[in-house]
Amino acid sequence: MRKTNNQIDSVLFTPYVQFPRPSILKLGGNFIQETYALTKRLVLQAHRRPATLLAGLFQPLLWLVLFGALFQNAPIEVFSTSNSYRHFLTPGILVFTAFTGALNAGLPLMFDREFGFFNRLIVAPLISQLSIVMASALFISSIALLQTFIILLLATFLEKTIYWQSFLLITIVLGLLTTALTMFSISLSLILPGHIELLALIFIINLPLLFSSTALVPFSFMPTWLQIMASINPLSYTIETIRSLYVTTDLNWTSCVVKTIWGEFSLTSLIILMILFNLILGFFVTYSVNKKIK
Repeated sequence: MRKTNNQIDSVLFTPYVQFPRPSILKLGGNFIQETYALTKRLVLQAHRRPATLLAGLFQPLLWLVLFGALFQNAPIEVFSTSNSYRHFLTPGILVFTAFTGALNAGLPLMFDREFGFFNRLIVAPLISQLSIVMASALFISSIALLQTFIILLLATFLEKTIYWQSFLLITIVLGLLTTALTMFSISLSLILPGHIELLALIFIINLPLLFSSTALVPFSFMPTWLQIMASINPLSYTIETIRSLYVTTDLNWTSCVVKTIWGEFSLTSLIILMILFNLILGFFVTYSVNKKIK
């Protein structure tokens, strides 16, 4: 069957336009691929410089051993259900390890800014620039959680009083704290002009937040003004929650885990507060990324 001239003209001169249909699964797969590639780059950097990871693990172990030995004869049973000061100190060291690691999350991004690599990532044809932030957050959070998990295992082996049933809840609480502080540090790395300012701010924040929490002593041992500061400090809520989790076997979601001058908080309310804290900092880091890109 032969085609007529009109049919041939319609085939030759009518453009064939196929509109692309963006697939959510395809976009999500590309975003995961970008995040994986950027995270792998950070893993390779850490593999070439393992001293940083070892120092992040060695420092809290020193705190645990030295402070635990320094106050081993303290009458800990007077103000705590723990059987030794090292047992009382372990939650504070766990939170301090996660806190320190998460605060340093902005340093790789800051160095990328100073060396010009961040500008290359911005102009690269990425599906979303948030994959840059996601890779840094995922890498630092994983390292911080790995360090705290090692310390928790060592403390469990030494004390033999930490219940394995509470490991999952302790991991969730530490994960929420680490994620929030990681986003805060990444936001600072996009706002501050250089790594000198970021390191100075980290040094200023680090120890004051530690000593104004219940990591070393309970609320009852603090003066009133310090109790107010400790009740505002988010580290105190995380420390007291973990302390309640690993000394109590019959803890449920409605049990009181934190007692401050503002009142009592159950495990459910504290998880909700930490999720809200993460959402607020998530909006903050998204705003910082969009502002920096513009």
